[in-house]
Parts: sequence; C-alpha cells; structure tokens
Amino acid sequence: MRNITTFSALALTSAVVLAGCTATDSGQTDPATTTVSEVAGLSVVVSTTILGSVVQDIVRCETGDDATVSIVMPIGADPHDFQPSSAQVAQMAAADLVVVNGLGLEEGLLPALESIESDGAAVLEIAAQLDPLPFGKTTASSSEEYDDEHDHDDDHGTEEHDDDHATDEDHDDHREDDADEDGHDHDHAGGLDPHFWLDMERMADAAELIGERLHDIAGGGYEECGDKVAEEIEAAERSVEEILESVPEGQRVLVTDHDALAYFALRYDYTVAGVVIPGGSTLGEPNSQELAALVEVIQTRDVPAIFGNTALGQDVLDVLAEEAGRDVQVVSLFVGSLGGPESEATSYIEMMTTNALRIAGALTD
Repeated sequence: MRNITTFSALALTSAVVLAGCTATDSGQTDPATTTVSEVAGLSVVVSTTILGSVVQDIVRCETGDDATVSIVMPIGADPHDFQPSSAQVAQMAAADLVVVNGLGLEEGLLPALESIESDGAAVLEIAAQLDPLPFGKTTASSSEEYDDEHDHDDDHGTEEHDDDHATDEDHDDHREDDADEDGHDHDHAGGLDPHFWLDMERMADAAELIGERLHDIAGGGYEECGDKVAEEIEAAERSVEEILESVPEGQRVLVTDHDALAYFALRYDYTVAGVVIPGGSTLGEPNSQELAALVEVIQTRDVPAIFGNTALGQDVLDVLAEEAGRDVQVVSLFVGSLGGPESEATSYIEMMTTNALRIAGALTD
C-alpha cells in the first residue's frame, strides 16, 4: 500500500470532485425554460428524472401517449446538489401535485418545498411511506434485525417473492407511522436512507401510491394505472433478479462512491463492503484514514470493481483503484438520474436493467 499522504491530498479534493462535477446531457431541455404540463386538467411536477419516468408512465396510461409531466432536474443532475431556479419554484407552486423523493434527498429543494407547502401546495413525498431503512443496513442479516426491532411484517430483504407481492396490506405496512398524510419528512430524519428506488419492489409500491394520490386529485383511472405500472416494474424485476443471481454469492460485494446501494444490496442479496463518502449524501468529505481503510477492504476482499455514479466525477475512484495495486475496474452506474438517449437508461426499468448488467459483468469478468 502506498504512503497514506497520498490520501491526505485526495481527501482535500474529493468533496469538490464528487459534489461539484455533475454531468449534463446536451439533449436535455433546460428545465428552467419548460412550463408545467396541463394533462387533462391536471398539472404534475416531479423532482427527479427517475421518479419522473414512473409518474409519466402512470399519467400516460390515463391520458394517452402524448401526455407528459414536468421534471425539475435535468438528466445527469445529482439530486443531492441540484439547486432550482425561481421559475422552477413557480412551476411547483402552481402545480396540482408535486411528487418528490423526500427524506432529504433533494437537499437543494428543501427551502422551496417548505415555502410552497406553507402556501398550500400539495407535495407528495414518497420515500417516507416505503418502510425506509436506516443508513448502514447493508446486509440481509442487518435488514432482518431492523425489521424485528420495528415489528415489520413485510420483508424487503433477499427472500424470494411471488407475483402477489406489493398488496394493499403490504402498503399499509410500508408507511411510516410518524409520517404525515403525504409522508412528509424533509430531513435525513433519524438517519433514514432515501435511495429506495434501487429496490424495484419498493418502486412498484411507489407507483401504486402515486396512482392513488392522482386519483384522489383528479379521479379517473389513475389508481388502476398506478397498479398497471407497478405490475410492469414487478415483471421487469424478475429479469433483473436473474441477471444479478448469475453472480456467485461470494462475489456479490459492492464498493461505491457514496452510501446509496443499501436497498439494492438488501433486496438482491449483495453486500456493500465500503463507500468513499459515508452518510448517503454526495456532499460530504471522506478523510484519509477512511480512504486508506477502503483500499485495504478492496485488497483483502479481492474486490474487482468500484461502482460510481454517472452524475459524479470518478477521479477519486480512479485513484482508489490505482492505490489498490491490482486490476480494479471503475464502473459507472445510474444512481440518481436517468441517462441520455444513447445510454440504455432512458426509463426507470431500462436503468435498473442496465445497472444489473454492469454489476454482474464487473463482478464476474
């Protein structure tokens, strides 16, 4: 292992690299110049491209193929770091419904969300209603301990599920008792992890919740459309599971740039062995001791790949791979945003399939 002073300089620059290097796509319309879409008398604004993909599928199911929703963040934006324009805040304030992830994911949107809600805007926060995990729960056993502690009937760990999962009864189990009517919880309250969408079962549940909420506002067939989109996600998950199960159990080890893959690891029987930035946000800063320890984990566990986020720079990860002193790949995943037209990640289902293929390929090569 190289001298630890290498990591001192690395720690000084990593926050800038990870928090400041958000990617953009030249084909993406500037969201500040878009207007709220009127869909059959209903205006919907969504915070992230990933949630936007699911919401748009639900709305199109009800209103037709030409229907769209307004998405605040552009392709490639880091949800932790994105700052809305005044025009985007006005869009949200004027909408019939604003759908956001919540649990502090959209850190730059928090003041705007608080402001528009105080003025009476309807904001649906999804993550708090889906049995959110505390940070640090990255193995199946720790998930079971958490479930036992909280008397959860529904296991989002790694046990096999049948086609009847995500029932209405399950929904009731997923919703946090301390969340309000719309699941509002603007902070990383209690250290809860907002990255639920990397568990496709939870995203299927989210589709049902969104459909129910849209039905409450506009009537029609939105609830049925939410159910239909949920079924599509569940069907796609079976293919994703087959891809991920191709990796031998002993090789299902993930090292990532920040703590975002806990839901993924628990759902699909993987383990997160280490992260560059702990705590779930990309805006933190690791120290040299943590980075040196992470290199030791990579060497000791013979980890063949480090997984980064396409919305962030990978300079720190490249240095870590080099410090490990062996042939370690740096593989980009779509974590906080969909990809552009040629990315094979232009929808939520496509994104999850592409991520599964990249993970399985990197861990079995």
